[in-house]
Parts: sequence; C-alpha cells; structure tokens
Amino acid sequence: MFNKKDSSSSPDVFDTLIGVNSTLEGNIETEGTIRIDGKIKGDVKVKGDVYIGKDANVNGNIFANNVYMSGRVDGNIEAKGVLRVLSTAQLYGDILVQSLISDEGSIFEGNCKMVSASNAQGVDNGASKKSKSTKDKDSDKSQTSGQ
Repeated sequence: MFNKKDSSSSPDVFDTLIGVNSTLEGNIETEGTIRIDGKIKGDVKVKGDVYIGKDANVNGNIFANNVYMSGRVDGNIEAKGVLRVLSTAQLYGDILVQSLISDEGSIFEGNCKMVSASNAQGVDNGASKKSKSTKDKDSDKSQTSGQ
C-alpha cells in the first residue's frame, strides 16, 4: 500500500529540519544530517552534514562533516570535509575546513585555515603545543638578553 524508500540511499533525507517559521534558542547536537531554514541562536554540532537554506540565520558556531550554506551565519565553522558557500550566503566568522568552495556573489568575512584530512584531528593540539614552545623560547631569549 505504501512505498517504503531506503532513506540511506537518498541525499535529500534529513534527520532534523528547522523550518522557515521556526526560531530556536540553544545548542543542537545530532548524529545525522540537519537542514536549517529558520533561525538558530546557539551552536550546531553534527556528525553528519549541515544544509543552511537561503532564508536561514544561524548565530552560533557550526561543527559538522560537510556544510552547504545559502543563508547567513554569524559564527565560526569547522568542517571535516567540504564547506560550500553558495552565491546567496553570508558568512561572518572564522573557518577551519579541509576543502572550501565559494560561489561568486557570496560574502565571507573572517579567517580561513585549511587542513588536510590526515591533520584534521590534531590541528588544535599541534598548534597549542607549537605556540607554547615558541613562547617558552621567546621568554628564555628575553630573560637572557636582559641580563
């Protein structure tokens, strides 16, 4: 009577949908894929992909596998895979991505750091250790030069 479709084979299936007329305050965490067409004030942490519609407005950070955006984001984005910024998108924040695709007409104001797939997990740890050791060497130099 009803045709059952295999949801795992269709890229148009979303586990979570925030509709155009919806406003959400608070953080979202999910294992699957999310589509945002409304307004969110808070962080979005997703193990799957994030799709941000052209009328969407996200005021918070986004952590996901891949991010495809057409709307506005005021916050940082960390994508283990691809960040696709479509022509209607406005992004105001820093990004840490493996791959960046930006269409003509999109707006991006912030810093960009691109990492390889093998380095995606250890970027923050390595950067912190390097900064600390560099600071230690610099303080040692200043102490010895002041004597």
